[in-house]
Amino acid sequence: MTTRDWLTTPQQLLLGVTAGAVFHDGLGELAPLRRELEWYPQEAWLWLLACQWRRLDQEEPFVGRTAEVGDELGSRVLAGRAARDLMRLCFLLERRYAPYSKWLGSAFAQLEAAAELTPLLEAAVSATDFASREEALSRAFELVAARHNELGLTAAVEPTVRLFNNRPFRVLGSGRFVEACSAGISDPWLRSLPLLGSIDQLADSTDVLSYPSVARRFAAVYDD
Repeated sequence: MTTRDWLTTPQQLLLGVTAGAVFHDGLGELAPLRRELEWYPQEAWLWLLACQWRRLDQEEPFVGRTAEVGDELGSRVLAGRAARDLMRLCFLLERRYAPYSKWLGSAFAQLEAAAELTPLLEAAVSATDFASREEALSRAFELVAARHNELGLTAAVEPTVRLFNNRPFRVLGSGRFVEACSAGISDPWLRSLPLLGSIDQLADSTDVLSYPSVARRFAAVYDD
């Protein structure tokens, strides 16, 4: 597995190989394969964390900005996107491959972060007013930020929310976590890439993520 291979292999397929009980491995080939694919190499992991924090950083203030102009549906949809990205970030932080969407919630419930985070995410996506939505999301962001720091994988980052450029919206400022993750990457090829992410962060199509031959075509985005 090259780094490019890791980035273009959907997590649900890696999960399918590495999870579940093995009742017979007569040729002795499955056990070493599962060990090899158990988790991403360290620097690829850091890069994926940087990319996932980047996704969050790019839309953090939008939940408030849409509410500000009376777009309640847009605010709710963006809150749902933030909740999903936080869930997927928790899978990365806990070194667990995420399944496809049908099982995402069920698998998330098995993570260590779920007990504290689930009530906050439920509150964020069900809130009928922006103040409640922002409060729940702010607490969720802070909780995940604290869990990131607990890993000791990067330099510690101050994990509390703050105003977005003196605007009346509270955000974590996830870009600070992007920088902390990027600082730990020495691989020149990874450092040369824009923070587009792996196939799971680039694409959300079943017809891509279910078929390795299709997913691998996305390697072209890393070529230039």
